[in-house]
Amino acid sequence: MATRKPGGADTAAQVLDAAERFIQRRGFNGFSYADVAAELKLTKAALHYHFASKAELGQALIVRYGGRFAASLDALDASGSDAPAKLDGYVNLYLDVLRNERMCLCGMLAAEYQTLPAPMRDAVVEFFDQNERWLARVLEQGRSQGTLRFEGPASERARMIVGGLEGAMLVARPYGDITRFETSAAHLVQELIVRAPVTARSANPATTRPPRRA
Repeated sequence: MATRKPGGADTAAQVLDAAERFIQRRGFNGFSYADVAAELKLTKAALHYHFASKAELGQALIVRYGGRFAASLDALDASGSDAPAKLDGYVNLYLDVLRNERMCLCGMLAAEYQTLPAPMRDAVVEFFDQNERWLARVLEQGRSQGTLRFEGPASERARMIVGGLEGAMLVARPYGDITRFETSAAHLVQELIVRAPVTARSANPATTRPPRRA
């Protein structure tokens, strides 16, 4: 990556922020340095000083996005929550992005995978691998503790969850309807959770009466 000039960290961060917004709304091939320069009122030469090429900028974006995502996963681990709560927290990471009328950065890049430079391709794959590894650990935790139930390897179920959430985001987008995503995400997670058995008393308390006195 090109060396940034002293005192230019704020400008570099602004460039990353603007480029991230463009990708999450248009895709990597849907914006140019001219778009970023116009939004930030900078010259294209100033952008190239911080990020010599668009490919370099894209790779920096994935690394930063993946780092933020990893920090959120670490926070879920540190919370001491059980596996079902961690899965809910994971879904909320996607939901927060969608609420801001954006898409997962790496989900958008995956759609353009064949057109991306090789370093960006590798970084996108690593993002998904990282998420699947974390999910597999959570799934195994839940299965061993009896809070989650599923068949087959946890790694396969983790891939299913990541693919399901990314796909649900894409389908919800043209409708502008977050509930479409929420419904799909709920099915992905809720079917894994082991429910406590429901007794007759708890199932219909209105019909449960105390014994009559003689």
